[in-house]
Amino acid sequence: MKIIETSIPDVLLLEPTVHGDARGYFMETFRESWFKENAIDARFVQDNQSRSAQGTLRGLHYQLQQPQGKLVRVVSGEVFDVAVDMRKDSATFGKWAGEILSAENKRQLWVPPGFAHGFYVVSESAELSYKCSDYYCPDHEHSLLWNDPAVGIQWPLINDSPLLSGKDEAGLLLAEAPHYSASS
Repeated sequence: MKIIETSIPDVLLLEPTVHGDARGYFMETFRESWFKENAIDARFVQDNQSRSAQGTLRGLHYQLQQPQGKLVRVVSGEVFDVAVDMRKDSATFGKWAGEILSAENKRQLWVPPGFAHGFYVVSESAELSYKCSDYYCPDHEHSLLWNDPAVGIQWPLINDSPLLSGKDEAGLLLAEAPHYSASS
């Protein structure tokens, strides 16, 4: 597996080694020993999968308690996947990194704990599969507003109005949103 740096050093793009022939392909998507050797010390406790229609924007979600690191990949379709640094004491607080993940490019994004995560579906539909380093805890979940001008994410929108959940429509601006600090 190859590690590709993003604009935020802690957010990593991972490109697997794909072994293919006329029958199809094989790739390894996770090996605990490789992750530990390459400074991604995560113990995964939950796997999630979602399917979304084109134009759907999910996120930007994060948990202050039980923060989740996420290893995200697309098994069908294509998305623009985004991580926003919510660690107040970080040099990259409020900055974002975004990458195209698709079934075709087979890349994965490592979103560490302390980051808000979201994605926008570019293809007709998309299915995401992701590993989480802690359990989902709705009582501690927060949503950062997807189009906060202070963050300035450059979403590749197909139309001006993405499909949003009520929770995501009500996301908070970075200036109002709870954030991680050294004491969190």
